[in-house]
Amino acid sequence: QVQLIESGGGSAQSGDSLTLTCTASKGSIGGSAIAWFRQARGDWREFVAVFGRNGAKVDYGDSVKGRFTISRDNRKNTVYLQMNNLQPEDTALYYCAADPDNYASRATHFYDYWGQGTQVTVSS
Repeated sequence: QVQLIESGGGSAQSGDSLTLTCTASKGSIGGSAIAWFRQARGDWREFVAVFGRNGAKVDYGDSVKGRFTISRDNRKNTVYLQMNNLQPEDTALYYCAADPDNYASRATHFYDYWGQGTQVTVSS
C-alpha cells in the first residue's frame, strides 16, 4: 500500500515556474514507476510525465515536452515535477500516481495508487 501526497501547487502568471512534489507518506515508491497526470475542469485526466523505476524510461506528454521535467529521489521517497514557462492551458488539478508493475505507461489504468491532487492555476 502506498499513500501519495502532492504539494507545491498554487497560482502563477504566464511564463512562471513551479515545482510540484509527490511524497509517499506510507509505503515506498522505490519499486514503482511514478507519473504525473492532470485534469482540467470538465476534461479527461491527461498524462503529463512518468519516471520509471530505475530511470530506464522517462516520458512526457506532447503538450509539456521541453517545458516540464520529472525527477525522483528514492532516498527521500519523493518525485518532482519542475514546470517552466507555464501557460494558462496548464491550469489543472495535478495528480501523482504509482505503478508497482513499472509499465511506466501513459494510460491511467496502469496506476494503482493516486494522491489527492494539487491545484495549479496560471493566468495570462
